[in-house]
Amino acid sequence: MAQAMYPGDHARETPDKPAVIHASSGRVVTYRDLDARSNQLARYLQAQGLRPGDHIAVLMDNNPRYFEAVWAALRSGLMVTPVNRYLTAGETAYILADSAARAVISSHAMRELATGWAALADAQTPGACPIRLMVDGVVPGWTSYEEAIAAYPTQRLDDETLGATMLYSSGTTGRPKGVVKAQPQGRPADGPARHEPMRTFGFSRDTVYLSPAPLYHAAPLGYSIYTQYLGGTVVVMDKFDALEALRMIEKYRITHSQWVPTMFVRMLKLPPEQRAAFDLSSHQAAVHAAAPCPVEVKQQMIDWWGPILVEYYGGSEGNGATALDTAQWLSHPGSVGRAIIGTLHICDDDGNELPVGETGVVYFERDELPFRYHNDPEKTRNAQHPRHPNWTTLGDIGRVDADGFLYLTDRKAFMIISGGVNIYPQQVEDALALHPQVLDVAVIGVPNEEMGEEVKAFVEPAPGVQPSEALAEELIEFLRSRVARYMVPRTIEFVDELPRTPTGKLQKHVLRARYVTPR
Repeated sequence: MAQAMYPGDHARETPDKPAVIHASSGRVVTYRDLDARSNQLARYLQAQGLRPGDHIAVLMDNNPRYFEAVWAALRSGLMVTPVNRYLTAGETAYILADSAARAVISSHAMRELATGWAALADAQTPGACPIRLMVDGVVPGWTSYEEAIAAYPTQRLDDETLGATMLYSSGTTGRPKGVVKAQPQGRPADGPARHEPMRTFGFSRDTVYLSPAPLYHAAPLGYSIYTQYLGGTVVVMDKFDALEALRMIEKYRITHSQWVPTMFVRMLKLPPEQRAAFDLSSHQAAVHAAAPCPVEVKQQMIDWWGPILVEYYGGSEGNGATALDTAQWLSHPGSVGRAIIGTLHICDDDGNELPVGETGVVYFERDELPFRYHNDPEKTRNAQHPRHPNWTTLGDIGRVDADGFLYLTDRKAFMIISGGVNIYPQQVEDALALHPQVLDVAVIGVPNEEMGEEVKAFVEPAPGVQPSEALAEELIEFLRSRVARYMVPRTIEFVDELPRTPTGKLQKHVLRARYVTPR
């Protein structure tokens, strides 16, 4: 029998198989549950007048019922926007207004943000987003999700149409923008074709996938949805915790997982006896992305977990992607792989293509423009090559070797120019992260009258380590043997916690706003 590629098929073939397991509570959503409730929600939304192409939003914690809302959209032709649950009410209001969402599904755990958004929305645009459903409880102004869908049949719509996600960029600079990809065509069962790169990592109906990151983010949601297309099981953590993640791998016999480099660093800093306490033998593929992984960190993970690390590079825009397995990385350490979607080009600031080995802006060439930014044609144009509109960039800097493997240097926006010399902070951050007394680090450029900018490091000490001038001097000395002299920070400032998103992305604009303010 051909492998089923749609949760409705799995509901018939393996109705009691867990589609989702909530790691902390043990709550299970079976494929029977997922199929029935997503059908009910799809019918409810259709009864409220929503039609293919309309938008809904999901504002939830990592609730196991998150997927019911997403699948309701994917099987009824709707565009669904997962909203970052760590945003302010104002930021949430902007995204819901910009996306023109007609319905929002939230959870009782997110009631404070949900009510804050609702108050703002009602004040700014009365009547906007009138359908407001809340899971696991209800507050004034919201309708019980469970009660709303209860009256509707559990059978699928007669006219099922493939929907899609519209994710919002992280907003490193300026407001986040919705990423609009080519509109899907066909039935929901045709959806796996949109996740083709994930086949590279060996996902199947036997996959048990661990997601330690928030579901509003592209990678955790994308890998989870693909796992459910195939009939596997998704294990969702509320939030990442190094020790708990290892415990989950053992408890649920995890086969596949998805990480960012900061998670690796925090697991490696666990005491050796804790790292060795768990049976990780079920683990077949540890997928990681989001930021370049320091070479020494990745080597230590391979030494610990074995040759199961697979890495990719790509963005929510889906303009291109690279990937490589452990063996390829060992022969090309530091690389993020060869192109598996699109053709790579490295160009200078004027758009001239650079030879092999030279560093410049990373572009992917596609047959057609693969995305646009919602309501922002200028940002779309800025992502396009000046002479080749189907070549697009995410703003990353890198080089390609003679074998076609890509090496990322940093984001162009993070570059420091000191005395006319370009400095990419990632190299300094990677080196400092290896010091045993450093838990986390960020490097930015701060104003310097003589040099234009100087290098400054912000360090979050490891647990039990006290900040001191002596430690700062020790860290600077540690760096002198690892990076070029001009890259060594002039100063080191200790902080209680660095501003990172729950997905591990460092928010350097927050540091700049806090420490680099015009006088």
